[in-house]
Amino acid sequence: MNTLWLALAASLASLGYGAFLIWEILKKSAGDDKMQSIQKAIQEGAEAYLKRQNKTVFGVGLVVAVILSLWLGRFVSMGFVVGAVASALAGYAGMIVSVRANARVAEEAKNGLAPAFSLGYKGGAVTGFFVVGLALLSVTVFYWLTNDIKALIGLGFGASLISVFARLGGGIFTKGADVGADLVGKVEAGIPEDDPRNPAVIADLVGDNVGDDAGMAADLFETYVVSAISVMLLGHLLIPSVPGFVELPLLIGAVSILASIAGSFFVRLGKGGIMGALYKGLGITGAISAGLFLLITQKVDYVKNLAELSGGLVSSWNVLWALLIGLGVTGLMVLITDYYTSKKFGPVKSIAKSSTTGHGTNIIMGLAVSMQSTALPVVVIGAAMFGAYWFMGLYGIALATMSMLSLTGIIVAIDAFGPITDNAGGIAEMAGLSDSVRESTDALDAVGNTTKAVTKGYAIASAGLAAMVLFAAYTQELADLGRNVFFELQDVRVLLGLFVGGMMPYLFGSMAMQAVSRAGSAIVDEVRRQFREIPGIMAGTGKPDYGRAVDIVTKAAIKEMILPALIPIAFPVAVGFILGPEALGGLLVGVIITGLFVAISMTSGGAAWDNAKKYIEEGNYGGKGSDAHKAAVTGDTVGDPYKDTAGPAINPMIKVANIVALLIAQFLV
Repeated sequence: MNTLWLALAASLASLGYGAFLIWEILKKSAGDDKMQSIQKAIQEGAEAYLKRQNKTVFGVGLVVAVILSLWLGRFVSMGFVVGAVASALAGYAGMIVSVRANARVAEEAKNGLAPAFSLGYKGGAVTGFFVVGLALLSVTVFYWLTNDIKALIGLGFGASLISVFARLGGGIFTKGADVGADLVGKVEAGIPEDDPRNPAVIADLVGDNVGDDAGMAADLFETYVVSAISVMLLGHLLIPSVPGFVELPLLIGAVSILASIAGSFFVRLGKGGIMGALYKGLGITGAISAGLFLLITQKVDYVKNLAELSGGLVSSWNVLWALLIGLGVTGLMVLITDYYTSKKFGPVKSIAKSSTTGHGTNIIMGLAVSMQSTALPVVVIGAAMFGAYWFMGLYGIALATMSMLSLTGIIVAIDAFGPITDNAGGIAEMAGLSDSVRESTDALDAVGNTTKAVTKGYAIASAGLAAMVLFAAYTQELADLGRNVFFELQDVRVLLGLFVGGMMPYLFGSMAMQAVSRAGSAIVDEVRRQFREIPGIMAGTGKPDYGRAVDIVTKAAIKEMILPALIPIAFPVAVGFILGPEALGGLLVGVIITGLFVAISMTSGGAAWDNAKKYIEEGNYGGKGSDAHKAAVTGDTVGDPYKDTAGPAINPMIKVANIVALLIAQFLV
């Protein structure tokens, strides 16, 4: 079996399937003229923002590419460019479909929930299959052409750096607009969400696409690419006598793409409801993947003969168990995140109940739930690491990571479904569609909040495993360069590194939260100004200046994303060159540990706050307009930058720090 040919074919199949779904979506009606004008405003705002973001990032990337070329050679620099371009393309490809599918989903909702759900899922699947197709294609082709494992690190760095900017910039945009729109619209003016009288409503809908679609796509693209590269690098360092283990991650990714395409055909609305339909597709994909993993271990020569090659130390069954552990972690992370963020379960209901006694108790309960939500995921991740290590050492952890990331196509499809249905609800509200249409879009939107949280939990868990693999690759790289480093706690350099690394996610998260606060404040001031100065807005006879609000939050996001994005680059470089490789190793462990906890608590807690508000809006504890609802809106406002800006951006930030360590390792010995 030629692994590279299979990986190439699978990646092209993924892109081809995505293109077919685009054709199916675009042949649907986008509704009446009013719906199309709203959709066009969202589309133009999103494309204008991404154009300005990519223009800014291009300048940074150009400088980095030149530095890499001078220090590490042209192949590493070329890899950086390929990774950066492919990451940006993955986000853009998904978003241009998302901003066209939204009005079509709202139009389909006139025919009921099932057709609207089907079209919304297809729109999300475009992003999912473009992300995984481009990721596998870029790694496969670049490795095939260069046959240089070390140059692949540059590709991973390019993908990671773009991902940090996309997650930060998109997150600042979407939550700055959302916070501003909610505080003035829902709290002060008492008008509904997505009310066309709110000048920030278009900016809010644009933000769903640039943050939750383009930013998320770049994030998962980066996670997939970095995981595959780290497993390939570790296979090269740990098992050099069996070259096939370098390409095994590509084979795992290829067969799982085929499983994901098959699984997507089973996503149909039935008795289990919306979440049941999505989980059915995920479960079938996992089952097919497990069967294909069994086939790999029994039919691929270098895996099948592993017992003989290793002198009886491990066998092909060890490989299979490590891969199955990765699939198990995916399933458990989905269930755990669903428990902490869905309206059906206790944590969200407890936040809703606490809202009846005021804003303060809502915040206290939300923070408590966010902290509690870290416990079970960390237990699962720790158990997975121990089990995978038991079966096959460090490479076993690497295989479990790749197995987990191999389901990225179907997972991203479930996530990207969220911003499309959120936009569909906004268009239905602004276009004055019937209550039955809004009921369907609201049902889809509420599930979309949970699916977005589930994907963030999945991405963060996989980032934790991938970062541990990168850390192992860093230590192996030092040993390969002739420097055996021991990270002992009595070594003051290691302790200093731990403290610095542990601080980085908090500093990074703080800067991201402050950026949202400043952007949100600017939008609040602008919406208040328009309410004062433009006559007839509240009566519906005057038209708000939507473009002005979009422009304000665009400028804020572009300005604010630069400085935090430099943290995972500057700190490892400074610590590595000033304090040495021991301190840098401590920093990597510190940033992995605290980053994992901070990211999980922020993403799950923020989603729980959001769905607690929606639970009250369904008529519980007084419903919309009640004191409990006002308290829940405050909690949701706090949770917005938690779940959609700071928390998810910590995921690529962890891996950027580890990749930078790998790139500079040769200069530290």
